[in-house]
Amino acid sequence: MARVRPLAELIESCVGPAFAAQGFASTDILAAWPDIVGPRLARYCQPSKLEWPRRRRKDAGGDEGARPDSGTLVVRVEGVFALELQHLAPVVIERINAHYGWACVGRIVMKQGRVEAGRKRAEAQRVDPARRGEVALAVSTIGDEALRDALDRLGTAVVAAAPKR
Repeated sequence: MARVRPLAELIESCVGPAFAAQGFASTDILAAWPDIVGPRLARYCQPSKLEWPRRRRKDAGGDEGARPDSGTLVVRVEGVFALELQHLAPVVIERINAHYGWACVGRIVMKQGRVEAGRKRAEAQRVDPARRGEVALAVSTIGDEALRDALDRLGTAVVAAAPKR
């Protein structure tokens, strides 16, 4: 009978070559990213590439058994969180290196872009029809249609987030 293997072993063999093309030795950094940077920051940034410096030639005095020089981690980050990640970069680098047990990352380069993976959509909250009617009545006297619609959406969101009475 065949041995039951963890899903992680199977996934590694499937996506490992794609990660290797981006400089990652394994898929581990993506799986461990929320643990490394924290869940709040992980929602708005993710590693996209690890760039390694060019290797020195062996005849130029390079040590065969030595670890390679530290790499540059390219992180895709959403706009407003780039500043936070920039301030936390030394801590993030330290935590990545502690996670792997050696100084594999020397610096972080940020690329702004949308981060969709792992983000959960907010569930639409149910609004009590009576309270929804109160909001509609309150904004019904506003003449500007665009403003009325915006205030209606705002009022509905406020009513949905308010504790039940």
